[in-house]
Amino acid sequence: MRIGYARVSTVDQDLEAQRAGLRELGVDDEQIHVDHGRTGTNRDRPGLTAALASCRRWDVLVVTKLDRLARSLPDARDIADELARRDVALSIGASVYDPTDPVGRLLFNVLAMVAEFEADLIRARTREGMAIARARGRLKGKAPKLSPAQAKLLLRLFDAGEHSVAELAELFHVGRATVYRTVDRVRSEAAQRP
Repeated sequence: MRIGYARVSTVDQDLEAQRAGLRELGVDDEQIHVDHGRTGTNRDRPGLTAALASCRRWDVLVVTKLDRLARSLPDARDIADELARRDVALSIGASVYDPTDPVGRLLFNVLAMVAEFEADLIRARTREGMAIARARGRLKGKAPKLSPAQAKLLLRLFDAGEHSVAELAELFHVGRATVYRTVDRVRSEAAQRP
């Protein structure tokens, strides 16, 4: 049986191209496992776990490209070794990876290194872009959940001591951690004013 696996890193991306590619490679729709919004550097992916669990002896795990399966060389090797131990073949595009063939192992490792290199480049570009945005004052972090007026009111009620943190959280429709963060932030902002 051919088991397919597809993955995209963000929830905005579309899996349809990978699904179509897997269909062309002989995978039935009901045998396609997906991870939506999951990075390839994280092995904890429900779709990958389900795909690997679905594979039985002599089955073939099919991915359109190696970087959909893993974004690090050690992770790619671990998955390939696990499949080989279980007598499950790995098909990358139209090529079946043969762990017993020295040339096949070499090509697999080169592909895995390229996937890891691409992931490193993406991380470096993201960090660089964030540093530039931060320097220009455009990256300020997540916006507070409460408006400035709500935050001041929350601090007054908190300081009055007439309500528990859980009651304040319910009253303002936020979590308890947000109550504490808001109190700390408003106090800090007040202390910084002349």
